[in-house]
Amino acid sequence: MLKQRPFLIETLTAIGLIAAPFVLPHLGFAPNTVNRILVWGLFGLGFDILFGFTGLLSFGQSAFYGTGGFVAAYLLTRAGFSNVLGALIIGMIAAAATGYLIGLIALRRTGIYFAMITVAIAEVFFFVEFNPLSDFTGGENGLPGVPTPSFNLGFTTIHFTNGWSLYQFIALCYFVGVIIALRIVRSPVGAIFSAIRDNPLRATAVGHNIHGYKLTAFVIAAAYAGFAGGLLGVLQAFMPPDAFTFDTSGQLVMQTAIGGRGTLFGPLVGATVWLFLQDFLQSALGLGAAWKLVLGVVFVVLVCFLRGGIVGGLVDLYGLVSGKRARKAAETEQQAEIETPQQAPPAPMQAKEVAHPAYSGPILKATGLTKRYGGLVANSDIDFSVNQGELRGIIGPNGAGKSTFFKMLTCEIAPTSGQIVFEGRDITGLKVTEVCQLGLTKSYQVNQLFTGLTIRQNLTIAALAELRGKFRLDLFRKLSGVKGLTEQVAHTLALVNLTRRADTPVSELAYGEKRRLEIGLALATSPRLLLLDEPLAGMSPRERVETVKLLKSIARGRTMIIIDHDMDSLFELVERVTVLQEGKVLLDGTPEEIRTNAAVQEAYLGGVHGEIAA
Repeated sequence: MLKQRPFLIETLTAIGLIAAPFVLPHLGFAPNTVNRILVWGLFGLGFDILFGFTGLLSFGQSAFYGTGGFVAAYLLTRAGFSNVLGALIIGMIAAAATGYLIGLIALRRTGIYFAMITVAIAEVFFFVEFNPLSDFTGGENGLPGVPTPSFNLGFTTIHFTNGWSLYQFIALCYFVGVIIALRIVRSPVGAIFSAIRDNPLRATAVGHNIHGYKLTAFVIAAAYAGFAGGLLGVLQAFMPPDAFTFDTSGQLVMQTAIGGRGTLFGPLVGATVWLFLQDFLQSALGLGAAWKLVLGVVFVVLVCFLRGGIVGGLVDLYGLVSGKRARKAAETEQQAEIETPQQAPPAPMQAKEVAHPAYSGPILKATGLTKRYGGLVANSDIDFSVNQGELRGIIGPNGAGKSTFFKMLTCEIAPTSGQIVFEGRDITGLKVTEVCQLGLTKSYQVNQLFTGLTIRQNLTIAALAELRGKFRLDLFRKLSGVKGLTEQVAHTLALVNLTRRADTPVSELAYGEKRRLEIGLALATSPRLLLLDEPLAGMSPRERVETVKLLKSIARGRTMIIIDHDMDSLFELVERVTVLQEGKVLLDGTPEEIRTNAAVQEAYLGGVHGEIAA
């Protein structure tokens, strides 16, 4: 629907904002309440980009809300600055700059530690506002006398005073905020935000600088908070000190959860429920301070029974009523039944350009590679090289150090000693993102997919890293505007035989399909060297046969290293095999040499003679 009507959401938002003054008074909404809802909704737009789309839960948004608000209020009340809109923009810039500096510190940690850092930051800002900077912020008295906006058009002057008059200005600001937020979440950057929320490890492994994108989301949320804080002062004609309190951040989180995270409009809906119930419970029912208890119960009920919030619940209800889910499930089942292995795969995608065109040695060479974990030696003094276009297999008993060796080759972990050279360049000590950008990547033994996205979206994330580099701030660019993206995703879908399932969510895929998608994520980055870590693990016999055919088809024109325990299938695929035992290279040779070697039989079968069987 969005593809057919690209401006549907924007149009409906505009209609809703225009109709609100005519409809809401009949539902018991006072103009001041509606204006407060819009301010909180604008505040929540940025927070939802941070929390709902990027997965970063911050309890410190009050710091930026207050910073933007007090900077704007100070300019308008004490600095003699008369342009209200200009002051709001300056306050927003100040909040964004503060967010950038704070983000450099807070984003050094993840999960609960990141959340706790933001709590501490909010408390620090609250203390600073009341003490060292009280001469500028007014301390506990705040900053009174904040003017309302007016615009001189030459032939007339428009004044936005209060009530529904001021609503027009705040509604316009909210609408512009929605337009910008929609452009951001629909851009390549927005797609990467969603990937970080679902699986930051894999987003890094396909070549994205996730720290840079997290910092971007943090700054965007701070900018929205700063502008909303300035609007709060304009709305109340007074910038209150409680803008810096932890309660402000907590209320924002609860409103977003009530309305629905990852929807952009969830915070607005949550603010509507919150503020309407607050006014209703206090004034109509006369509960006084007890309104918080009732609202707390409402919050718990909504979170328990509507995990996607009100907006998410409405979306699910629409899908149920329209029968969309049933039709989609039937189509998915039908496609799964008729899906057959691809017989004539497309030509290989062009790999990344060689970093050293004149280099003619091995594409990958490891020398003296060793990894120690305290007294445990996982790999010891491994020498290993792979030539351009070679298909190499790696086998070994459990605990032989195969996965650790792979992780060192792709720079997921740093070797204790030794050197890794890729296309003549020493990559020892580089980060996994940088190595992927050079053209060396891997699929994982345990699927590392973006489970909240579709197959097409998964491959889009990987292809974006190859086409745009590890970091680019094309915030207002359409995904369709990325040159070559559609073609590369379509080509990868065809390579892994998932074209018919392209728009199926990953959560609905069979295990074999997930394994193919795992390989597809690596292929979508156009690697010059592809490492596959147990691509046949956990598959049924039928799935193994199909996957072997798939691997044969994608091996054309590529350099690949494959680890797997299914040695019959592996020997069918590769040209040479390296055997690891106890973290060391036991033998290197052709599949036939490995199959009949007594030392390999000893390692696998404890001295029982005969050919190795899978």
